[in-house]
Amino acid sequence: MSTEPWVAVEEVAHHLGVAKESIYRWIEGKGLPAHKIGRLWKFKISEVDAWVRAGGARTGEQEESGRQGSVRQPDSEGQ
Repeated sequence: MSTEPWVAVEEVAHHLGVAKESIYRWIEGKGLPAHKIGRLWKFKISEVDAWVRAGGARTGEQEESGRQGSVRQPDSEGQ
């Protein structure tokens, strides 16, 4: 039985197709599952994939509305 290897920030960024800076922001602000080993962040790809599937990578309007592509309706006041 083999164990899943730990991977570095660069590998996670490549896996997700994003910049390394996004990974660091997601660790701090969105709870991306990461483990600090000394000065380095390490990841299990299976944990990262589960986080993405659970909606951890949603941004801005998607988080507020709970669904992708929603359009905010203007308020009726002032019209």
